[in-house]
Amino acid sequence: MENPKNNNSSLKAVIAVLAVLLIGSLVYIFKLSSDTDVVKTELTTTMTEKESVMKDLQELKATYDAAIAENTSMSDELIQERDKVVALMDDLNKSKGDVSKYRSQVQAMQGKMKTLVAENDELKKQNGVLTVQRDSTIVVLGESKKYNEVLVGQNEELAKTVEKGAKLSVLNTKTIAYKVRSSGKQIETDKASRADVLKVSFTIAENQIAKSGDKTYYVQVIDSKNNVLGEKKTESFGDNTLTYSFKTTVKYENKTVNVSEDLIGKDFEKGTYFINVFDNDELVSKTSFTLR
Repeated sequence: MENPKNNNSSLKAVIAVLAVLLIGSLVYIFKLSSDTDVVKTELTTTMTEKESVMKDLQELKATYDAAIAENTSMSDELIQERDKVVALMDDLNKSKGDVSKYRSQVQAMQGKMKTLVAENDELKKQNGVLTVQRDSTIVVLGESKKYNEVLVGQNEELAKTVEKGAKLSVLNTKTIAYKVRSSGKQIETDKASRADVLKVSFTIAENQIAKSGDKTYYVQVIDSKNNVLGEKKTESFGDNTLTYSFKTTVKYENKTVNVSEDLIGKDFEKGTYFINVFDNDELVSKTSFTLR
């Protein structure tokens, strides 16, 4: 038979080994659990940091988008920086490890963004001032243009007034028939059969703003049968022509001048005669008389 003491010793030895193994297992399980917690903590920290960096990048992009929408002369530079932010966001999305390296890039981009946005804001202010100045200039120019148009209109009216005022007035046009005796004496008559000469007279009024010098007038005498008496010469004035009885030239010196010319004839017709006085082709005076 085996010795009971030996059996007890063997059992104790087995129990001791099992106890050591159990303790070792517990220690391993505790360490494994601790390592898992560390990894979970590190992963959580990494994800939180990544989200924080991504949020900063999204804010950067939004700021650039708003500045670009204002369409200033800096838009191209702002777009380039915005594209850099978008590229970094893509790179960050693909990252699986430590994201701390992105933080320094984000901080640099934030500094750049603040500088560009400040410059853009200053540019907008300057543009605003220039716009106000431009609008004011446009208003002033518009008012000046209107004023000039008024002045031009007034000058044109004044020129027309002066031109009109400078025209000479022909007044008191009349014609009297005379019988000429052998002595040369002229006797007024209203009988066609006795008339030898028609004396046409008119007055050129005083005008201080008219141009002085020689003035030529064309006189047209038309009898009751619509015949032009006298020289019956024709003068052209552009597209117009005038058949006249005689013309008279007067030296005008801005003072009243009386003009008188004789139209000699014979066998004058009975009836109403018409006398027209022309300054070139412009009718300036007219009258009529009757022979019986």
